[in-house]
Amino acid sequence: MLESTIIALAAVTAALTAPGPKGPLAGTFLDAGKSAPVVLIIPGSGPTDRDGNNPLGVTAAPYKMLAEALAERGVSTLRADKRGMFGSKDAVADANDVRIADYVTDARSWIDTLKTRTGASCVWLLGHSEGGLIALEAAQDRTSICGVILIAAPGRKLGEVMRDQLKASPNTLLEPALAALGELEAGRAVDATKLPTPLATLFNPKVQPFLTDLLAKDPARLAGGVATPMLIIQGGRDIQVTERDAKALHAANPKSQLLVIPTMNHVLKDVANDDRVSNLATYSDPTLPVDAELVTAIAATATPKAR
Repeated sequence: MLESTIIALAAVTAALTAPGPKGPLAGTFLDAGKSAPVVLIIPGSGPTDRDGNNPLGVTAAPYKMLAEALAERGVSTLRADKRGMFGSKDAVADANDVRIADYVTDARSWIDTLKTRTGASCVWLLGHSEGGLIALEAAQDRTSICGVILIAAPGRKLGEVMRDQLKASPNTLLEPALAALGELEAGRAVDATKLPTPLATLFNPKVQPFLTDLLAKDPARLAGGVATPMLIIQGGRDIQVTERDAKALHAANPKSQLLVIPTMNHVLKDVANDDRVSNLATYSDPTLPVDAELVTAIAATATPKAR
């Protein structure tokens, strides 16, 4: 089966570009064939590349593996590098000078490009983690959008999610971290030079304008405004985003479908137990496949005949 998959993927993999603000956006298109549904994979936070890897410690290639698994199920995918990063580095001069609206504009550019490439009348938006927020924002205008698939997407304002995450940090960092977060929520800049080293990185002045924009967004409100079909998927062993978030999104849009996969973690891999060390080890393991139930659910949603 592996050999046949490699042969198939070699025939359908293509580099693709879409118009960006100052230069092209770059991505990888896996074409599952004529009339196949098309899914745009929108990446999570930070310097996450089209494969789902991140120089800060993620090398599990979750998006690449998901795209390949979906291709086997007859679903085409486009996974892209963010503006200003990796293959899309020429799209803007400064990758940090960005707002959510800019990423939404890029998603729209990819939708137009994919429609032209495939002849599809609409494209599915699949947002992972922070990418879920971008997918929700883009879906407020349902033009050319088949539906929305959210994976490990926050269902609460980022400030609430960050507070939960920060409480897991060393106690010496909690007080200044919460104070800095409060300032950004109020729209005020934070002097990062006065913060402990780990927090100075988190609240880097270059990313503070983007963080301020992000903190103002309400995912649940956005979910309630989505008029297209929506599938919400959450891993039970995700140590970054919780089932509480998925339920908040579903409550905001009761017509959506909610799927909790008990063994799946944040990088879409299965974890055998609740041990945090074992969980984090999967973040750097590209040999582990993505969760099979995840692939089945996405394929069934994007391809009604498969339901």
